[in-house]
Amino acid sequence: MSVSIRCLGRSDVSVLRQMNALFGDAFDDPDTYLGEPPDDAYLSGLLAGDHLIALAAMDGAVVVGGLIAYELEKFERARSEIYIYDLAVAETHRRQGIATALIGTLQRIAAERGAWVVYVQADYGDEPAIALYTGLGKREDVLHFDIPVDAG
Repeated sequence: MSVSIRCLGRSDVSVLRQMNALFGDAFDDPDTYLGEPPDDAYLSGLLAGDHLIALAAMDGAVVVGGLIAYELEKFERARSEIYIYDLAVAETHRRQGIATALIGTLQRIAAERGAWVVYVQADYGDEPAIALYTGLGKREDVLHFDIPVDAG
């Protein structure tokens, strides 16, 4: 088995949909990832834009891992940061270095773009993710808050 990492572009909507299914399964949250899928034009526009980075780990034509990141342009300095929003590997393909390869590919893209840092959030109790990220970077303990859009 040979897994390759692919950076998705405008015409890769079907691959992105496979990634959504993988995320829904890996995070046990199919409603978020599959419940109200956007149309092809929306996804194609995201993939064509500058701020979304979508990487797929492919075993042939099958998505076995995926990473979604966003490039955030900063105001305090002329630089950007890259936030890993979602990262998952199919259960059948875990412990094979796929997540590390996805992050390594993202690091190269970040360097090419002149980004200052790549960062990611891990939830307490998600020991595999914490172990992976600890081996790749410096830990910073922070609090995360979800603030509703409707403040009224």
